[in-house]
Amino acid sequence: MKFGDVLRELLEMRGISQKQLAIDLNISPGAVGNYVRNNREPDYQTLLQIAAYFNVTTDYLLDFHAASKTDRRDRVLLQIFHRLTDDQKDLYLEQGKVFLRSNINQKEKTSAS
Repeated sequence: MKFGDVLRELLEMRGISQKQLAIDLNISPGAVGNYVRNNREPDYQTLLQIAAYFNVTTDYLLDFHAASKTDRRDRVLLQIFHRLTDDQKDLYLEQGKVFLRSNINQKEKTSAS
């Protein structure tokens, strides 16, 4: 996934416009548009600003993962989880446990057949 795709996803997930990001980071709206369209990539300082703004790592922004068993979905899942309220996090975890139990039950049914 390219930088602009990751940035677009973060903007959509957070409900932030390109214009608002440009204002908040004091960069031109045209530059943000170029980043999102994958026409340009930010310089190092701007990359750091964007990472701090979204509270993500530069590795996340660059979709870089060195010798890791996690994939992009793992990182997105964590981003979503961190933005939930405590009650929502508890519910989210309980729903995950339901999925796991369902997988175990399905596996047991398959093994018994």
